[in-house]
Amino acid sequence: MDIDPRQYENTAINDDDIHNIVLSYLVHNCYKDTVESFITTTGVTKPVVFEDMEKRKRVFMLALEGDALKAIELTEQLAPGLLDKSKDLHFDLLTLHFVELVCSRKCTEAVEFARTKLTPFGDVQKYVEKLEDFMALLAYEEPEKSPMFHLLSSEYRQHVAESLNRAILAHANLPSYPAVERLMQQTVVVRQYLDQEQDKEGLSHFSLKDFLKS
Repeated sequence: MDIDPRQYENTAINDDDIHNIVLSYLVHNCYKDTVESFITTTGVTKPVVFEDMEKRKRVFMLALEGDALKAIELTEQLAPGLLDKSKDLHFDLLTLHFVELVCSRKCTEAVEFARTKLTPFGDVQKYVEKLEDFMALLAYEEPEKSPMFHLLSSEYRQHVAESLNRAILAHANLPSYPAVERLMQQTVVVRQYLDQEQDKEGLSHFSLKDFLKS
């Protein structure tokens, strides 16, 4: 490391670097209108993924809303071959549709969907274990009150939708995480390293939450 991390406050940051970090976040999250305004205001170069941003946002929203079959269809158009290679992601998307059937009390359809679309994953033990959890939802009249209620949550859909978004970006050989997230990870690692040195002096440990408030 050329610069002592304890001297980070004295390190100058280029405006272009800041613009690119902000642009990376906006593009990753498909804020197309904001990207257009940001480009106009700052003069940064339009990203190569700009044209696909609206399609990627559509796929993300479909997964987030639980319309997994349509999300799969559009993913295959936008990123051909992605789901063939990403079995975990494909399985998770299919489970979103299964959950929607369960929540709609379409139990017969849910069982048939599991038999035709999910059981083919049964050659791998980790899928068997997950499938058992999903199938257990059928045993409850109110699955949202079952021990597996988290599988019906918006947090689970958010997790799958974000995984899909990152996978589409990676499939296009683009960063799967925004630069600001990477920088935050690096900040934590560097400050944890410094904590090891500060321990010798009895100084307080680094808190990202407190750092962002400062």
